[in-house]
Amino acid sequence: MADGAMPITSLKGKVSEAEWQARVDLAALYRLVALHGWDDMIFTHISARIPGPEHHFLINPYGMFFGEITASSLVKVDLEGNVIDKTPYYINPAGFTIHSAVHAARDDAHYVMHLHSDQGVAVSAHKEGLLPLTQHALIVLPQLAYHDYEGIALNLEERERIVADLGQKKLMMLRNHGTLSVGASAAECWLGMFFLERACAQQVMALSIGRENVLLAPDAAQDEVRKQTGMGMGMIGGLAWPGCLRKLDRESPGYAD
Repeated sequence: MADGAMPITSLKGKVSEAEWQARVDLAALYRLVALHGWDDMIFTHISARIPGPEHHFLINPYGMFFGEITASSLVKVDLEGNVIDKTPYYINPAGFTIHSAVHAARDDAHYVMHLHSDQGVAVSAHKEGLLPLTQHALIVLPQLAYHDYEGIALNLEERERIVADLGQKKLMMLRNHGTLSVGASAAECWLGMFFLERACAQQVMALSIGRENVLLAPDAAQDEVRKQTGMGMGMIGGLAWPGCLRKLDRESPGYAD
């Protein structure tokens, strides 16, 4: 335990099996984001809905870095932002605004990830948004929505507009702000964000030679990729996820505590 960090009591065996699995998967997402350098100190969020009728979900304890988060340290809240179980931590209201909106509106939104990566924010501020420059971008674009910037997400009224702009898509570019991914599983949420963030990084690199010098993918190729990826990220994510967990076991152990 790092100096100044509050001790966390293990919840393994003290919550339902379904909740514990959601905690482990969510903690894994936080650690993966940290490993990829996409975290913003303590200032973005990933959340998970706990299976069951209570409409409770888990979110990061405000003040912990992503690389420190464990399954037991995650905070359980309801859709009004009330903390359900006793914890020494509290949550970020801005994180609650965005995540509660998506969880409440979408039955398939079991996991919601929002990031402020350098490349993601850069593309979110680009007038043309994500361009069809690379295969990663072509995979992402059919599932990508946009939401205009309204300021730091503290206004609960913005929730309706976020939900309306997202619609039934799985990925969103929050203009001048960052990226968002929704998944029925942690694996789907992760792979969607992985492809979106890679596409953003590739675009930033490509545009370093100037907008007039980049080659957009042909329309026919864009249509073909759209057909090829119509089933989304769920199945492919399931194939990649075990390897992601093995990587965490090697490079960031302790997330499942």
